[in-house]
Amino acid sequence: MANDTDRISLKDRLVSATRTFASFSLIWLVLMFVFSLAELTLNLFTNGLPSGFLNLLLWSGYLDLLFWLKWVLIIYIIYVPFFLLSPRLARTTFQVLMVLFFIIQIVLFNYFNAALVMLGADLFGYSLEDIKQTVGSSGGFNATSILIFILLISVVLVSTHFFTKKVRPAFYLALGLPILSLLFMSFSGYKAFAKVNLESAYANSLVTNKSDHFYSSTYNYYNPVIFETDIYADNYIGDFLDNISEGIVFNFIDEENFPFLHEDETKDVLTPFFTPQEKAPNIVIILVEGLGRAFTNDGAYLGNFTPFLSDLAEDGMYWKNFLSQGGRTFAVLPSLLGSLPFAENGFLGMGDNMPKHLSLLNMLKYNGYNTSFYYAGDADFDNMALYLKANKIDELHDENTFPLGYNKLPPTNGFTWGYNDNELYRYFLNSRNEVEEKPQLSVLLTVTTHDPFIIDEVEKYNTKFEERMDYLGFNESEKENHRNYIKQYSTILYADDALKNFFSEYKKRADYDNTIFLITGDHRIPEIPMSTKIDRYHVPLIIYSPLLKRTAEIESISTHFNITPSILAYLKSNHNIKLPKYTSWVGQGLDTTRNFRNIHYLPMMQTKTYLDDFIMGEYHLNGTDLFKLNSELGEKLVEDENEKNRLMGAFEQFKQRNSQIINGKQIIPDSIYFNYTPK
Repeated sequence: MANDTDRISLKDRLVSATRTFASFSLIWLVLMFVFSLAELTLNLFTNGLPSGFLNLLLWSGYLDLLFWLKWVLIIYIIYVPFFLLSPRLARTTFQVLMVLFFIIQIVLFNYFNAALVMLGADLFGYSLEDIKQTVGSSGGFNATSILIFILLISVVLVSTHFFTKKVRPAFYLALGLPILSLLFMSFSGYKAFAKVNLESAYANSLVTNKSDHFYSSTYNYYNPVIFETDIYADNYIGDFLDNISEGIVFNFIDEENFPFLHEDETKDVLTPFFTPQEKAPNIVIILVEGLGRAFTNDGAYLGNFTPFLSDLAEDGMYWKNFLSQGGRTFAVLPSLLGSLPFAENGFLGMGDNMPKHLSLLNMLKYNGYNTSFYYAGDADFDNMALYLKANKIDELHDENTFPLGYNKLPPTNGFTWGYNDNELYRYFLNSRNEVEEKPQLSVLLTVTTHDPFIIDEVEKYNTKFEERMDYLGFNESEKENHRNYIKQYSTILYADDALKNFFSEYKKRADYDNTIFLITGDHRIPEIPMSTKIDRYHVPLIIYSPLLKRTAEIESISTHFNITPSILAYLKSNHNIKLPKYTSWVGQGLDTTRNFRNIHYLPMMQTKTYLDDFIMGEYHLNGTDLFKLNSELGEKLVEDENEKNRLMGAFEQFKQRNSQIINGKQIIPDSIYFNYTPK
């Protein structure tokens, strides 16, 4: 009789646990809907919405539901033992966890609202000091955000405390929730139904459940999926690579010890455009923070907000379909100056463990150049200074070396990234002699066009912003949408003016006539909504010089990886610099074909933990999504398993080489390094 009583008691407790769990899970789902409503409302007032509010709300609710179905069974399995042990413990534990979940959700959608990109595992690629600096630049919490935070958490506390007692579904309905979750996951429901293809990348990101993205990307970061290339390599990759332009495929010579080492066959494609002088030219590389093609030069789909750069492009060589290698600044120095692989969290993330490598810096110094780097912020950020010193830079100038008489950007909550563009260029010009015995390589990296987008002459550039929209012929609707990002556009106009002033002053110098300038962006500003996945990487490249004998607008695709090989090939042809026979460049040199094409197959890394993008031919692989590129670098989602497998196979080949660098393999042999870099 006692055993029967125990069975009845256990059964009743299981029923009670199931019904109580159903209350918690249904309230969790409803609260996710409420938070999605709050997120959309917040974006409506701060960034504007890419389409109708109701349409976006329905998509948000739909994806919330799928996320909820993915987790209901797992949480049920955890909840029941807690409840059997102690109903009060189960209730309290899950109330705390739900509050914690929504606190994180608030942080995540506030991050998206400010940066317009979702936070994921990239959080783990930054040091604590880097995170503090980035958070400091965002301006932190204000009174409104604190009030909203308190309000939303109060809603969670009230709901979990009162409604779980009042909302108590019948047992069979309650049991149906984990069963439905089981069926959903058994048939891979999330992968099948969670596809979103709205009108822009911004819209797709906006409706995505931010917690789902954060936890999924964190899981994938620590549990990477390996694509088996042996299934596809013979069928897809070989045939494809055999058919593209001759000389593009590297002949790797010692893959076991040096995964990227190959014979350097970079063609000199720049000489036909130049009239070289006897003395090797000065080279000035200007990396403009956030300079995206979306708002730069003629044909920019958001409007051309860089009139000076447009004029410069017309008088120079201009690549309109150029790509950065990273979605953040961490990637620009090693990719542009060294054509280096990414390793695990970007090459700079290797810190003191960066393997020996060749670069534009150390090889030009070896060939008699003086090398310098100018940064308007703190060069220790992202280990930039460490990288530059490893490349034996002659002069490293950052905010710590600016002399008195230069003004920093206005602070936000006591924080400033450093000096504005005009001050950086002024410092550069004041510290460089016009007549030097050695040719000069100088690299400048700006910070003004970085969040929080603060400049001194706010009213002046706000007025110029309005005048520019009138000049571009915007209608009132277009103007209102752009005004959501007035700080960003005003700083872009400021940066363009700063470049205009820089060139105006540089033209007065004796060394101007023998200087080659390269201007590009480190990535595209993400704080203006992006239309496509590749938009994050789409930047202009302009090569301008008095030495140019003809101009060109180039539609073919090239990337930062291709710059150093081409500069060195040009200098070797015209100034007899000494280069090794074997190098480790990931890129093959710039393509100067005027028509649209892509002969490169190259990876791109959005953040320090997202090596998810790859281009080959006219296709772009983003995760498991395949896009076809057009001549303006717009892209369309396509379903083509053969092309997808071909790109995934080629991408995996790069990843495998890259993983060998992570695991301690070297970039180049010591013999090459010591023979072609300064002692």
